[in-house]
Amino acid sequence: MTGGTIAGSKGLIRNVERMEMSPVSMEGADKLRMAMMVGREDGAPTFAMRSFHMETGGYSPRHSHDFEHEVFVVGGSGEVLLGGEYHALKAGDAVFVPAKEEHQFRAGAEGLRFLCLVPVTRNCGEVTPAS
Repeated sequence: MTGGTIAGSKGLIRNVERMEMSPVSMEGADKLRMAMMVGREDGAPTFAMRSFHMETGGYSPRHSHDFEHEVFVVGGSGEVLLGGEYHALKAGDAVFVPAKEEHQFRAGAEGLRFLCLVPVTRNCGEVTPAS
């Protein structure tokens, strides 16, 4: 079971340990898996919450896009590219990635686990990928 709805509510509760983690198949990604915790398909009107697990030596694509996102590091360590430089990350850190800023996440020796929130629609009104 990946979670459940709540009687009398449009809300839901999901536990990340029970979610299926799917490999991220974007070009430029390695040793990276993702689970959709809450998204459009759940009726979320504004934001999607995604959980990422990056193995030791893994990384996300180096890219930018027309929407912001917020990241909270749940476990492990690594680094993020922002402002043209890499910055150390550890559990408990929060990251704001502005729209149109090049960024990349890379896992450290312990791997890296983080939550990433994105809008469910882009600034131009189109659906945000993986939301």
